[in-house]
Amino acid sequence: MKPLRLSDRIGRKALGYAAKVRRLARSVRAVDAHPDDAWALTHLTPGEARVYAGMDPRDREHACRVTLHLLREHPGAAPELVAAALLHDCGKSIRPYRVTERVLMGLVPTRLARWLPPVGALGIRAQHPELGATLLTHARARARVVRLVALHHQPGSEPDAALLHHYDDQE
Repeated sequence: MKPLRLSDRIGRKALGYAAKVRRLARSVRAVDAHPDDAWALTHLTPGEARVYAGMDPRDREHACRVTLHLLREHPGAAPELVAAALLHDCGKSIRPYRVTERVLMGLVPTRLARWLPPVGALGIRAQHPELGATLLTHARARARVVRLVALHHQPGSEPDAALLHHYDDQE
């Protein structure tokens, strides 16, 4: 895979930040979130469904949008990738965010959050992939789903984790 040109990287970053602004605007009030839970649950095992049900409705709505976007462009995506897309932010359910924290955390890039002291909402934000993987392990989720959730912000050479990261950034 050849490296992206600077203009392509800037364009990709701009799309990612525009998606973050849209997500922040939608994340103010939980009552405004309308995730398609019935559809989502058809893609999850019972243990995964329990973890999904524990997520904030705003995070579930975001997860449904990420998954639908992924499926529009990759209709043959593996079932484990679909489940991971629905559960990728489940680690955030460890501690509910206040509205101001939700907005502020959305403005802090994950790479920066990992370097800041891991306390409160910031700690959850920085560590949510690992926390989600732990939750899913305890729920006896499929091993591949656990791995993809753990890698969704740092996919390395894992192609499905890279896809999940890409669609998460776009939504």
